[in-house]
Amino acid sequence: MISSLLTAVKEKPGRGLFPQALILAHIVLGSVLVYTSPRSNLAFLLLLSSFFTLYYFKASRQFKTIVGGLLVLVIFPVVGVRNIFYLEVIFQISVFSALSLGLNIVVGFAGLLDLGYVAFYAVGAYLWAFFGSQQFYVLHFAPGTQPANLPFLLPGDAFYLFLFAAILVAALTGILLGTPVLRLRGDYLAIVTLGFGEVIRVLANNLDKPLNFTNGPQGITPIQRPTMPEAAVHGFNALFGRIVGHKVSAADMYNVLFYLLALVVIVAIIFVTRRLDDSKIGRAWTAIREDETAAIAMGIPLTRMKLAAFAVGASFAGVMGVLLAGSRTFISPESFSFMQSIGVLSMVILGGSGSIPGAILGAATVTILNLQVLQGLSLYLSQLRQSDAVIPIIHFHWANLSTQLDPAKYQRLLFGLILILMMIFRPGGLIPSTRRKRELSTDNDNGEQ
Repeated sequence: MISSLLTAVKEKPGRGLFPQALILAHIVLGSVLVYTSPRSNLAFLLLLSSFFTLYYFKASRQFKTIVGGLLVLVIFPVVGVRNIFYLEVIFQISVFSALSLGLNIVVGFAGLLDLGYVAFYAVGAYLWAFFGSQQFYVLHFAPGTQPANLPFLLPGDAFYLFLFAAILVAALTGILLGTPVLRLRGDYLAIVTLGFGEVIRVLANNLDKPLNFTNGPQGITPIQRPTMPEAAVHGFNALFGRIVGHKVSAADMYNVLFYLLALVVIVAIIFVTRRLDDSKIGRAWTAIREDETAAIAMGIPLTRMKLAAFAVGASFAGVMGVLLAGSRTFISPESFSFMQSIGVLSMVILGGSGSIPGAILGAATVTILNLQVLQGLSLYLSQLRQSDAVIPIIHFHWANLSTQLDPAKYQRLLFGLILILMMIFRPGGLIPSTRRKRELSTDNDNGEQ
């Protein structure tokens, strides 16, 4: 009955107010539960799942825009101020959504397997970390001085300029990577890009001698945060202070600021990606992905188009790297390991290669599994171990449960199983692209015949 009701709503988007009422009910219920129980993970997950309702049920574009804007610009900041951990989860989703969209350009649109994508993320982060900290003075003028006694090289206002500078620097890095390796295809290209990502990480880990550029494995800290205008501080307190019930602290304001900046970047990325997908460049990427030989025969400049894919994807990662450095005020090489690249790639595959909403959904799913579900289960099991609880039937004491069985330790195993199941039962991803849907439907029709 429920499935038939959903089908009816989907097939008749313009009839009645039922879809709009259902979307609003979902958002209101999730908001009320989170506001009244700010530490409830289930309530927060219910609120986050309202994005799926907003995407799935067909309503007018104007309605979805207004409701979506209210959700991301008002409800989420209020929820984040009430519980800082929730805003951290939302920020992580935003960061990895941008990274997934960038890698989706390379993998989903152009068909180039890049296993070193996190290197561009590191380039953006270290760009602001070097110029927005005291590392320049440590390198040149005061090698034995403590960082606390040194000024910042650039003021906080320069952070906003470096968001644009990171786009150019990361794009140039993508071109430098792509120029010598684009003659390779398939697995060979993947191996070389993997090596490039490891080279960047090893450089960051070892460029503390003989000249200290990156401070090695200790990382760079403190990193300058952007300047927040006084008018914005007063306006934020006037708007959200009454809703929250107390004066908003500076730390909460910065968390909301970085969330809003990440949101602006994602909106810009989605706009650019949609325009590229519909352009001559996007069609050239599709032709390259399907058959490089045929693309060359049709007059498509193969090298130039591949370099464009690397540059565009790298620029998205670079700007998010600056946001990461500014929000954390600390970065180290461990944040840019090979497993980070694999994690972003799994987000693209899970959501749907070549699909813009799929990349965002994949990033949200993996991030929630990491930060909410698995961590929550581990904490729950830890509480059971400290209690005297017993499983009645088998008389097993939870205190005897091994710590090796904590779900948080099996993240990679779980993601591997999810990807295997996706490849078997839903190869197009959670939200496959329109082109991928047509390909799969054609393959199914040929198989049935």
